[in-house]
Amino acid sequence: MQFHLNVPVTPLPATIQYQQELLLMGSCFAEEIGEKLQEHRFNTLINPHGILYNPLSITKALTSYMDGQVYTREDLFQHNDSWNSWDHHSRFSGLTPEAALDHIQRMQTAAVRAIDHADWLIITLGSAHAYVLKENNRLVGNCHKVPGGNFYKRLLTVDEIVTALDNMMHRLFFRNRKINILFTVSPVRYIRDGVVENNLSKAVLLQAVHHLVNKFNRLFYFPAYELVIDDLRDYRFYKEDMVHPNEQAIQYVWEQVVKGCISEGSQELLHRIAELNRAARHRPFNPESPQHQQFLHTYAARVKQLMSEHPALPLDDLLAYFQ
Repeated sequence: MQFHLNVPVTPLPATIQYQQELLLMGSCFAEEIGEKLQEHRFNTLINPHGILYNPLSITKALTSYMDGQVYTREDLFQHNDSWNSWDHHSRFSGLTPEAALDHIQRMQTAAVRAIDHADWLIITLGSAHAYVLKENNRLVGNCHKVPGGNFYKRLLTVDEIVTALDNMMHRLFFRNRKINILFTVSPVRYIRDGVVENNLSKAVLLQAVHHLVNKFNRLFYFPAYELVIDDLRDYRFYKEDMVHPNEQAIQYVWEQVVKGCISEGSQELLHRIAELNRAARHRPFNPESPQHQQFLHTYAARVKQLMSEHPALPLDDLLAYFQ
């Protein structure tokens, strides 16, 4: 007897490989999967603007990389003793304009390089709801805890989203001839918008994404949303806020990413790295014991072997730990 719906994950016709470069953009779920990729030593840049939820803000950030935009003090505003950018997550805020701009521009430089060299752009759309400043009709990527009365909130239309992403991708494909784009929709429930409103928002995102995936050859869709909402489908797979998927759910989705999106050769390498990561998390009862010293020696040798086989992999920290 089957008690849940299995969501099939069709393997991508073009798969992700270790020698490729990845750029991830979007919601907090993009960061969860991005951290898994980084943990397994993929060449990954995650959210150079910080977490962004709506498609227009994500598109605006990507366009700023293609334009080589340089942010200045005029792009910042001061609130609650910090300097902030309407285009960036609050992790870029600083106590001085110089501190904020330094962080912003360092990541902007990294993102410009990524746009030119990335093999994959992975975009996770979080919400079709967008916030606009009343004083000048400016779309904001983050409200920075400014009182809600300063914003209009509106639901983006499918046409708006498709047009914005379409225009951005035409520029991107012209600039980077090898890049593929993988879309996901975040399974995080944005309950602050309301349950019905959240479901409507996800429906808009799904319709827009599938319209684009059916239009372009280098676009793909991974069903992260469906895996959590329709396959797991239980609140025990959410954190205490009943909004964010918990570690079990993230691990489940990650396993499907590996099976469906990573090349077979890279999967084999990934599992070897995962074993080393697990060993590095081991905490011995007696670090000075001969048994543990042999354990460290064994895994140091395995890291060295892997480094000789794959010199480009960043494994120096693992080697330092085991030595």
